[in-house]
Amino acid sequence: MAAMPKPSESSEGGKATVLLGAQWGDEGKGKLADVLSGQMDVCARCAGGNNAGHTIVAHVGPDKVKTKFDFHLLPSGLVNPRCAGFIGSGVVVHIPSFFAELDTLEKKGLNCEGRLFLSDRAHLVFDFHQVVDGLKEVELGGSSIGTTKKGIGPAYSSKASRSGLRVHHLYDPDLFATKFRKLVEGRFKRYGHFEYDTEGEIARYKAFAERLRPHIVDGVSFIHAALANKRRVLVEGANALMLDIDFGTYPFVTSSSTSIGGVCTGLGIPPTAIGDVIGVMKAYTTRVGMGPFPTELLDDIGNHLQEVGAEYGTTTGRRRRCGWLDLVMMKYSCLINGYTSLNLTKLDVLDGLKELKIATAYFKDGKELPSFPADLEVLAQVEVQYKTLPGWEQDITGATTYEELPENCRAYVEFIEGFLGVKIEWIGVGPARESMIHRA
Repeated sequence: MAAMPKPSESSEGGKATVLLGAQWGDEGKGKLADVLSGQMDVCARCAGGNNAGHTIVAHVGPDKVKTKFDFHLLPSGLVNPRCAGFIGSGVVVHIPSFFAELDTLEKKGLNCEGRLFLSDRAHLVFDFHQVVDGLKEVELGGSSIGTTKKGIGPAYSSKASRSGLRVHHLYDPDLFATKFRKLVEGRFKRYGHFEYDTEGEIARYKAFAERLRPHIVDGVSFIHAALANKRRVLVEGANALMLDIDFGTYPFVTSSSTSIGGVCTGLGIPPTAIGDVIGVMKAYTTRVGMGPFPTELLDDIGNHLQEVGAEYGTTTGRRRRCGWLDLVMMKYSCLINGYTSLNLTKLDVLDGLKELKIATAYFKDGKELPSFPADLEVLAQVEVQYKTLPGWEQDITGATTYEELPENCRAYVEFIEGFLGVKIEWIGVGPARESMIHRA
């Protein structure tokens, strides 16, 4: 097995710390992942692919140059030079994007040699999956899901239909070529003959296989060795609970398990190996793509949240839809993921608002719904009950302790805590890495 970094002196080890998106994604998980990875030996991805997006600003090199890094497929813990990055078996991997992202990081001064590892059980995303992704969106027409067109869904479809190719298949060239041709032919039969150089791709992946070899590990042995040797492991979730294939707003979801369950299945670890589970939530709500959004704001406040919060996707550049904080959805998220604490991000985006609203209940035909509904037709028709709180109307970006926040700001935080019954341990008060209040 590939070499692991030495454990930190303060290592408690034995259990993984998990960081999960609690809403519809784009909650700002990258910043806390960056903060926490400074104390970690391994940062692991367990689900999704290069449809994720984390932006991190760090100081690199001997001159400590301030540098912006965009992570999509690779674990963002790589920003910490003593932290290994691990891509688990539940992730689908587009090898050209793997190397493109790695090359970009290293050109910006981040040395990743000997500390980026990929499970041999991870499934592969090919360029034809990306072509099919676009064709499927065209086919759906007006009911488009809003995919990133990175081929993630079609790759998971290949996996579920037991026709996919995994990393280890790259090292049996004849078998890989046979299975690859069959897979492409199947897509031609389904979508018609689109332009694609099948034999050229087989040759390209033969070359990729040799370059990829130093990164490949037995994923199950790797992660269990890390835990057994008391390395500190951070699991960096991709997407978020409301995009989960089982528990999200189906079909406007991603194709993987983005919940706590995906951590176990994506890394091959039991629930007993999980320690803290930190849910990341914005101080308001955003989502991209289509689908019902009960607290969406299509007015000046919605525009304020979008512009002040810079609500554009890291991966796609798409404008995010914005709305009031939805605690009905968050309660549902807490039930499924069992957060031990929360990270409330972008609280400063609310600085200029005189009045704030928080969704506390859904009603349909005059009756309160007991939970977040499965039926999107019902979700589209709910009447939202709000709790109205006064804003603080002052700049909080300079606050370094919880006590420095205005009284109305603390009241907003404490209302959320009381409603959800989960401690808000981390509070983001600005875009900078250091703009994070930790409530011990």
